[in-house]
Amino acid sequence: MTVTATPVGEPDRLQSRTAPAARGSRLARCVPAVAAALCGLLLYVSFPPRTLWWLAVPAFAGLGWVLRGRGWKAGLGLGYLFGLGFLLPLLVWTGVEVGPGPWLALAAIEAVFVALAGAGVAAVSKLPAWPVWAAALWTAGEAARARVPFEGFPWGKIAFGQADGVFLPLAAVGGTPLLGFAVVLCGFGLYDVVRLALRARRTRVLRRGAAAVALLSVALPVAGALAARPLVDDAAEDGTATVAVVQGNVPRAGLDFNAQRRAVLDYHARETRRLAAEVEAGKVARPDFVLWPENSSDIDPFANPDARTVIDEAARVIGAPISVGGVVERDGRLYNEQILWDPAEGPVDIYDKRQIQPFGEYLPLRSLIGAINSDWTSMVRQDFSRGSDPGVFTMDGTRVGLVTCYEAAFDWAVRSEVTDGAQMISVPSNNATFDRSEMTYQQLAMSRIRAVEHSRTVTVPVTSGVSAIIMPDGRITQKTGMFVAGSLVQEVPLRSSTTPATRLGVLPETALVLVAAGGLGLAIGAGVRGRRAGGV
Repeated sequence: MTVTATPVGEPDRLQSRTAPAARGSRLARCVPAVAAALCGLLLYVSFPPRTLWWLAVPAFAGLGWVLRGRGWKAGLGLGYLFGLGFLLPLLVWTGVEVGPGPWLALAAIEAVFVALAGAGVAAVSKLPAWPVWAAALWTAGEAARARVPFEGFPWGKIAFGQADGVFLPLAAVGGTPLLGFAVVLCGFGLYDVVRLALRARRTRVLRRGAAAVALLSVALPVAGALAARPLVDDAAEDGTATVAVVQGNVPRAGLDFNAQRRAVLDYHARETRRLAAEVEAGKVARPDFVLWPENSSDIDPFANPDARTVIDEAARVIGAPISVGGVVERDGRLYNEQILWDPAEGPVDIYDKRQIQPFGEYLPLRSLIGAINSDWTSMVRQDFSRGSDPGVFTMDGTRVGLVTCYEAAFDWAVRSEVTDGAQMISVPSNNATFDRSEMTYQQLAMSRIRAVEHSRTVTVPVTSGVSAIIMPDGRITQKTGMFVAGSLVQEVPLRSSTTPATRLGVLPETALVLVAAGGLGLAIGAGVRGRRAGGV
């Protein structure tokens, strides 16, 4: 037997050569994970209050680079990191007053939907025309997130970051699903263009079919948006109305504002009286009707004569009907309600909020949540009940559709008011519990998208700001600051025509979900055939 001796010191030299290589290999394995999280953060930066909408495209280009060619398990993990990078900063406002627990839990749960979309994107990434399948899968993930759990949470739909972008007119064609699909498709297509160009430079071989699809993935969304611009119109089809939006402000920010409910009502009545004085002095036009925000009267005016007297007086002084946001108990049930208050007749119509907010207006899994933290159950002592019918008030001859706060995030809740005859939309909201966070700007951007989607003027009366008047083309013409009292008065166009998005409703989203399902079917079939061919 021959024994070969290792020279003294040789193992150390071998280790010194292999250690850097091992460390480099470990670092290389971390690159996709870090890149996925950073691309998610880049997507967040594209959202309001910033106007960097175009950053969504490179964010999805980066996600395409991270996911393409990987297995579905890697796609699941990388998609989850992308989702956390996006949703953790986007939703930080949910923990402003209640601590980090609910914020972290919400982001962690919502990121699961992004993870599933990431797994799907990885699975279809080897198919021809993969950007199309991948973008449809992202839309399918948003569709699921808007419906489950607890009636869904659509916050952070890609469309809601595009109020200032070139793709905005697509909202009038196919609503938020088509608008979001176009942005994601453009991002994945951009990565594929760069990938194929680099490969052609290296191998001097250009796959013309794949290159054509990649280029079309970038060009068609932009061309489609430009072609849809004639649908964005702010002309008055049914005349105009002079509307007043009142922001009374609150005594202080945070959850404690509810402890001074009478002060909030008094603030809005006082601001309405101030507005009436300006009208009498000829400083502003006399409004046809007045819009107060959600929770402007948390004291039930049907059960409390003093609250009723305050609202009656405000309506008589301004000489116009007011839409009042009230918290009303009826038959033992609690409702978040808009009340149409006539200056002569008092309350004449109501709208009960239909899409109520889990953990804010009702508490799912109350016994389980109470066992974890009794403070959370004390914050929602009684669950709100849901309304069942669309809310369209006839205010001095104008049909005004009511979409209360959280409802603006849901496609169906806005569309139902327009199909029920609304000539304009009001989104009464209360953001006082979220202090000066980005929440109010994110919600304002949703209203801008809805204005274009349905070609309607949208007003946003908010207790503490930002209140605004938005034209049917998505432009903000007036807005208030945050935590200041004020009013906005403007003559706005009324419209009754419907956009393709309004007429089609859920059909564009359904079609894109079917495309996503088709892509997954093709990917699964290709995987099965590959395993059979390999004898597995």
